[in-house]
Amino acid sequence: MGTDHGTDLKPLRPEEFDRWWDHLYRAFGGSGSTEERELDRTVTEFDRSLAAWDGDTLVGTSGAFGFRMSVPGGAAVPTAGVTMVSVSATHRRRGVLTSMMRRLLDDARAKGEPLAALYASEPAIYGRFGFGTATFQIGAEIDTGRVALDLPAGTDEVRVRYAAPADVLAECEAVYEALVPGRPGMLARQPGWERAALLDPESERDGASALQCVVAERDGRTAGYARFRTKMGWGPGGHDGTVTLEDLGALDPVTEAALWRFLFGIDLMTTLKVRGRPVDDAWQHQVSDIRRCLIRPRDAGHLRPVEVGAALSARTYMTPVDVVFEVEDAFCPWNEGRWRLAGDAKGASCERTADPADLSLSVRELGAAYLGGVTLLSLAAAGRVRELRPGALTEASVAFGSPLAPWLSHGF
Repeated sequence: MGTDHGTDLKPLRPEEFDRWWDHLYRAFGGSGSTEERELDRTVTEFDRSLAAWDGDTLVGTSGAFGFRMSVPGGAAVPTAGVTMVSVSATHRRRGVLTSMMRRLLDDARAKGEPLAALYASEPAIYGRFGFGTATFQIGAEIDTGRVALDLPAGTDEVRVRYAAPADVLAECEAVYEALVPGRPGMLARQPGWERAALLDPESERDGASALQCVVAERDGRTAGYARFRTKMGWGPGGHDGTVTLEDLGALDPVTEAALWRFLFGIDLMTTLKVRGRPVDDAWQHQVSDIRRCLIRPRDAGHLRPVEVGAALSARTYMTPVDVVFEVEDAFCPWNEGRWRLAGDAKGASCERTADPADLSLSVRELGAAYLGGVTLLSLAAAGRVRELRPGALTEASVAFGSPLAPWLSHGF
């Protein structure tokens, strides 16, 4: 298959992987580690990975993973995880990216995946392919010398112990797996992906320790874990170390609180750096001084329905809803037209209809609102959704909500 400017787009062959991977990491300004290369080699789905060639020169890479994403209501929906996208600086604006996205989304449709998701290195790129920003995350830099925690009763009953990360990987993965259905946006791990949590190249530690891990136990079972690094520092006033949290999961609020207390109290550390956490993380309501936590939000998962009817039918809705959407989707025209969504907390259906439209929007807005983290009301205020029947906007916006903020925690 060729692009509009003569570049050939071909499936990636295993013997081309190293060249393909080197091209990708050059495009992202680094070389990557041996550990990352080998993990990527293991999890890469070669039949869904693409290489763009200009003669014998590799000029573009892309691929997709076959994931299952939790959506409101707890269903695990087949999702194409678009990834590994790069185009040589020498071949920009020649249709390479468009051709790769065309192939990837056509393939997702053929495989019966109603959704496609990605992390965007440059968010401005992917809106034209129908992706909307559906999940957000927060980072923080907490002054643990001045910020205290007010924790729930029972925290003292949780046992927290150190463990080698590899030794307790299965226990930690069991915790993660149990959390997936309860929060929209989380991805069920595919085989091999659990190893990503153990990646620990020394070249990327920036002087910090090797990866450390603690597990939290209640009633004799693992109920949570935290993976982190420490970096010693000394200033004029004495110790000035930093803890960097890599990952934390807990099955209940008390266990989660015990893990945060541990992180706040590590000896010789005065700063806790947090990244990639849900925007509704409970610790924000337990700290004594939120201003000294320096919270920073940012976009995370970008989402688009590949099949509008199947995607909207796959989730449940917080309140009863019966609306007709007029959908625009220039890149995947099979989605264009009117769709009647009828659903509630028990289930939903979304079928084509000739009835008059109640709301008009593009597939990008449907993607942004799909997991419940972005409201249709806010998109309408931005001029992205148009109400055609009075009352339909509020009805749909409330129904699309989620009790927990969506969170795409699984990198890919």
